[in-house]
Amino acid sequence: MSPAAISPSPAEPHPVLGLRAIVMLTVGVVIGAGIFKAPSMVAGMAGDTAWMFGAWILGGVISLIGALCYAELATSHPSAGGDYHFLRLAYGRGLAFLFAWARFAVITTGSIALLAFVFGDYMQQVLPLGASGSFVYAVAIVLLLWWVNARGIRAGTSAQVALTSLEILGLLAIVLAGAWLASSGSAPVAAATKAGSTPGAGAFGLAMVFVLLTYGGWNEAAYVSAELKDNRRNMVLGLVAAIALITALYLLVTWAYWRGLGLQGLAKSEAPAADLLAAAFGAGASKLMSLAVAIAALTSINATMIVGARSNYAAGRDWPALHPIGRWDVTRSTPRNAMHLQNAAALLLLAVGAWTGGGFRAMVEFTAPVFWLFFLLTGIALFLLRRRAPAAPAPYRVPLYPVLPALFCATCAYMLWSSLSYVSSQSLGGFNAAWIGVAVLAAGALVLALLHARPAATALRPSSEEKRA
Repeated sequence: MSPAAISPSPAEPHPVLGLRAIVMLTVGVVIGAGIFKAPSMVAGMAGDTAWMFGAWILGGVISLIGALCYAELATSHPSAGGDYHFLRLAYGRGLAFLFAWARFAVITTGSIALLAFVFGDYMQQVLPLGASGSFVYAVAIVLLLWWVNARGIRAGTSAQVALTSLEILGLLAIVLAGAWLASSGSAPVAAATKAGSTPGAGAFGLAMVFVLLTYGGWNEAAYVSAELKDNRRNMVLGLVAAIALITALYLLVTWAYWRGLGLQGLAKSEAPAADLLAAAFGAGASKLMSLAVAIAALTSINATMIVGARSNYAAGRDWPALHPIGRWDVTRSTPRNAMHLQNAAALLLLAVGAWTGGGFRAMVEFTAPVFWLFFLLTGIALFLLRRRAPAAPAPYRVPLYPVLPALFCATCAYMLWSSLSYVSSQSLGGFNAAWIGVAVLAAGALVLALLHARPAATALRPSSEEKRA
């Protein structure tokens, strides 16, 4: 492209975030409502105390390995596009667009909508607003956090620090309840310590699906890599610290469930946190638990809004027809148009969810294979980018290369297979659920074809992150 065809250099991301912001953002996006439900399913599938705790420890180790791989990618190729940028460098902008499309169509916007429904459901238990209370709460919280994050990255991350702190206090309240029951002698110790049989590979594998889903989201830190001060130090240290904190909290909460309810009681519980608090502090504690879950959902919504819009922004820079969302608001340090588009789409999905009910929730959950497919491709991208420039200087190198990246890729491949196996056994509206992910990618391929068919237009000047690549 000739220099005359390039527009003046637009505003672009610049370092404004510190270590605390990246830790709280990562912890907030990872710890959602899953920790209030998944431990009961993991306990039932593991069938043994040691295997149950082993699954949560293994989840932390796998997440740490993945985080180290992402730390190399994010420090060597810092970009607001995160995974989109890594995929674009390794495979080209076509495949990267399919990833951005999947995030926009379902993964990110669907997560915001689902988390808003979770927030609404639990706030309705704390303070009922009538028959449509859950939906009213869901819409209200999306609008509120939309307004907060539209004010800029500092407002969004300040809210994130406060919300994540409250979320951690809620989890520590669960730990306190388990410790109280254990010290008072009223916990079912015999049931808690009784060992079961070794779980089969299939059962343990399914347990790991739920464990890793509960750990999911730490990779979102890559989306603010271009906005992080002292990128090498803070990205590596921030990811490691966040994974360590998350793993410690998950183990403590699981211990509290186990000590307070017993292994069998935990496995049978539909709401282990509520059951534990009720056993420790009485039935009135259920509102406290509902509030804790609502705060956890709120924290994840805010973090998802911050990182989700950045892949839309990155795609907007690559495709002339999408340039309006590829603009950066330098005053607020945020991709304003991309964020507005994302949050408007989330509100639309809220309306769809209210209309379809549980079908919408299932539709979002059944796109898990798409997520794991792109996660695997990002892991492979680390090998491809190293091979293309083996002697290129890098701020950080993942240790024990290629062993750790290979382990991460193998885990992603296994999770892809496991999620495909699960989705293939489900149905939605009379159709095999596996077709949902295919439909999402097919729709993205159609949009991609339309973008290719558009006549060439003025391109945005490459950003400093693109020049480094």
